Amino acid sequence: MKRLFWEWLLVAILAGWLLPQAAQAQALQLNLSAGGQTVHVFPTTKGAEALATAGTISASGLLYNGGPVMLTAKTYAIFWLPATLQNGTSTSVPAGYRTIQLNMLTDYPGHGLASNNTQYYQGSTSRKYIQDAGGLAGSYVDTSPYPAGGCYSAFFGTHNCLTDAQLQTEIKRIMTLKGWAGGLGNMFLLFTSRGEASCFSSGCSYTYYCAYHGSFVNANGQTVIYSDQPYPALSACSATGAMSPNGNLAGDTEASIASHELTEAITDPLGTAWYDANGNEIGDLCAYKFGFSGWDGGAANQMWNGHFYLLQMEYDNYLGSCENVGP
Repeated sequence: MKRLFWEWLLVAILAGWLLPQAAQAQALQLNLSAGGQTVHVFPTTKGAEALATAGTISASGLLYNGGPVMLTAKTYAIFWLPATLQNGTSTSVPAGYRTIQLNMLTDYPGHGLASNNTQYYQGSTSRKYIQDAGGLAGSYVDTSPYPAGGCYSAFFGTHNCLTDAQLQTEIKRIMTLKGWAGGLGNMFLLFTSRGEASCFSSGCSYTYYCAYHGSFVNANGQTVIYSDQPYPALSACSATGAMSPNGNLAGDTEASIASHELTEAITDPLGTAWYDANGNEIGDLCAYKFGFSGWDGGAANQMWNGHFYLLQMEYDNYLGSCENVGP
């Protein structure tokens, strides 16, 4: 009788823990849609844990769904860094934060993660494979003020928050200012300042996601591939025990997040190319997984052009596993 009681109690305890986890995973959708647009989000650490617990990672790996990929990927980094947030609070980013992002985007082609991309292609009959080519093509620091907060950040408890429409407006403005063109060969990463949140539909940064990528069509009829890169809240977006090879944990965390978004945009820019049976893209299958860190005294898992990084692994369809280096 006592054994039955304790077995029942154990089942009740496990159910009480697992059901909320499963419910959270079911509620968390990696593809968010609003106003005829869909973006693909990178969940927080807790969100990724809930998805893993619910078993949403497909054993089949990535499947080709018929759409285009980015055969080459030139990147453009926009840093929107005004002196203050919407409520007048001073804001800044640590020294070296921008440098880490620019170095990573410059170094990305010709190395492990970009090499892994070359196994993925577009076209079912006449295949065109992703090329290990591209790199940082331009950057710009914009110190103009943020517009009035268009959303509310539950994480910060303020309206220091930008909507996707406001982010798109900024990208379009800088593209025009700099003469940058859209198209499937170019990606625009928009980095915002510390304390500034963002929301897309019902999902917001730090409580739902840490970044996202998507696309829109500009006034010239060009498809614009972009990502929203909020300054990372370490409690929500940094893996437990993550090292900092550059002595700047926020910058190193953001470099991993940016590499996640770039790799996913390359392999699935419009949400129609490479993802698994559950809608997971190449980075989702390996979120917050870094593998062996053999560089910089164990602080880094990549050394590109003399720069050290701790970047999450990406999915390798050949091996059926997360890898730091491609085929």
